[in-house]
Amino acid sequence: MWYAVEGHDGQDVLAKRLAARADHLARLHALRDEGRLLLAGPCPAIDAENPGPAGFSGSIVIAEFASLEDARAWADADPYCAAGVYVRVDVRPFLKVLP
Repeated sequence: MWYAVEGHDGQDVLAKRLAARADHLARLHALRDEGRLLLAGPCPAIDAENPGPAGFSGSIVIAEFASLEDARAWADADPYCAAGVYVRVDVRPFLKVLP
């Protein structure tokens, strides 16, 4: 089943985010390579594709996991959690309707 994973950034964590980005992306690439990634990306903190020093308010990942527990375990192991980028991570089932 698909699950939406939404990480919420803390305040002033852009440097931490950039430092952990390569490890974070490696996990997303692994999901993609396994055919389990629907989409992933950050949410700019301002209305701009490149928010510069404003940074990001969080990230959204929609990926396939065997269970909600597996999705939560994957989310909890995110390098952004370990680096203190995310202050909260929400994981919930997602039903793809379109396209």
